[in-house]
Amino acid sequence: MIEVLADVPAGVTGIKVSGRVSGDDLKAFKPAMADLLKAGEDIRIVEVIDSDYEGFGPGGLVEDLKLGLGALFSRHADFKRVAVVSDKEWVVHTIHLVGWLVPGELEVFGLADLERAKQWAAG
Repeated sequence: MIEVLADVPAGVTGIKVSGRVSGDDLKAFKPAMADLLKAGEDIRIVEVIDSDYEGFGPGGLVEDLKLGLGALFSRHADFKRVAVVSDKEWVVHTIHLVGWLVPGELEVFGLADLERAKQWAAG
């Protein structure tokens, strides 16, 4: 499941993923993502990976790559800050492994530090 976080600072896009994220979830989320990442604005994201997140379901990885890489290629210079918020050890390790692919600044925060992550992303 993917949901938009409403309680983030102005100029920050907040996303929360939980459960198992399928390709259909990502396809349904694509228009919302386009609205959140308006052209001409800096991209500042807080992505919360909830404690019940199980990874990708059918088609999820492919759609995630298409959505993420599409944004990276088309808006590379606009990425300023990405805060990943999770207590899952494997998520933290994965972010540290592939974080160099993300343009701009990238920080990892624990779930208890969500408010700090929001402020950092806005900064």
